[in-house]
Amino acid sequence: MGTKEKISEELLLEEEVVKQSEIVLFNDDVNTFDHVIETLIQVCEHTAVQAEQCSLIVHYKGKCTVKTGEFDDLKPRCSKLLQAGLSAEIV
Repeated sequence: MGTKEKISEELLLEEEVVKQSEIVLFNDDVNTFDHVIETLIQVCEHTAVQAEQCSLIVHYKGKCTVKTGEFDDLKPRCSKLLQAGLSAEIV
């Protein structure tokens, strides 16, 4: 195996080691669709369409993954969702 191939293999292994987490948003009977949509746009950087779709999924299915990424990026986002009165957790 050449040096170039070995480096490529090591990079692939490093990428696999980075564990992806998810923020899951849960349905509640308190927040309006508008509040959920605006919060997802601000906190999770959703487009208006993405945020609206997530709010509908949460409403009808009870929960929806709203952001995937590294835990360190998701933790402050999840905290902001909770501060906004939404029900969310990192899984």
